[in-house]
Amino acid sequence: MEKPPGGLDDPDYAAFAWARYRRLLGWMALVAAVAAGVAVAVLWWWVGPLPIHVAIATALGVGFTVLMAAALMGLVFLSSGTGHDEEVERADLGEDAQAWKNGDS
Repeated sequence: MEKPPGGLDDPDYAAFAWARYRRLLGWMALVAAVAAGVAVAVLWWWVGPLPIHVAIATALGVGFTVLMAAALMGLVFLSSGTGHDEEVERADLGEDAQAWKNGDS
């Protein structure tokens, strides 16, 4: 008897989950742009007029850092929310329990 697909193995649920992830990243791109703008504005207020290279580097650094954090955190929630974490844990426990019974390390 084969286990029915669940989580991201189910095409309908996978489409829903990835659409939700892309929507989250879209909103976080907006947040990253705002954070980059605020960072450049704060530096401008604190230091004075910035060379264009500093402003561009600051905006890109802050923006991509916020976007990368959002992408990775979104993948953590995607994995946890679809049941993949539990499947891996069950598989690991099964292999570990068998190795322990056999006396393997």
